[in-house]
Amino acid sequence: MTILLQFIYAFFATFGFCLIFHVPFRHIVPASLVGACGWATYHFLLFLETSPVFACFIGACVVGILSEILCRLCKEASLIFIIPGVLPLVPGAGMYYTMLSLMSDDMLETARIATETLLMAGGIAMAILLVSSISRMITLIVMMGREPHS
Repeated sequence: MTILLQFIYAFFATFGFCLIFHVPFRHIVPASLVGACGWATYHFLLFLETSPVFACFIGACVVGILSEILCRLCKEASLIFIIPGVLPLVPGAGMYYTMLSLMSDDMLETARIATETLLMAGGIAMAILLVSSISRMITLIVMMGREPHS
């Protein structure tokens, strides 16, 4: 039940980001679904007690894959779906708690939280890069197969 609620909350949060970033009206619901799926994947993996960094990476992979699929179906740039879709995964709470522990003069806790936060942000970037690169390679292979033989 909690994963379903997380999905619904993430859908509306992403919906709000779509409005802020002026996503075309016809793409707001698909983009919101992308963000909700990424966040639900992240929470499901946390429920299975995986590392938050790994869960964030896989959640961002889901966002990237769905964005690439939707960009082909909707004939739009994948960034229209990636940017609002990935925002729920951005470790804002980790940044906040890093600063809070820094202000409390707890350097060990600051280092621990900051490391995890940076790894999560890096995992998001790597996931989007990986999915985008694989998508481009598949597109090139398919296009090469369609070239007329001379």
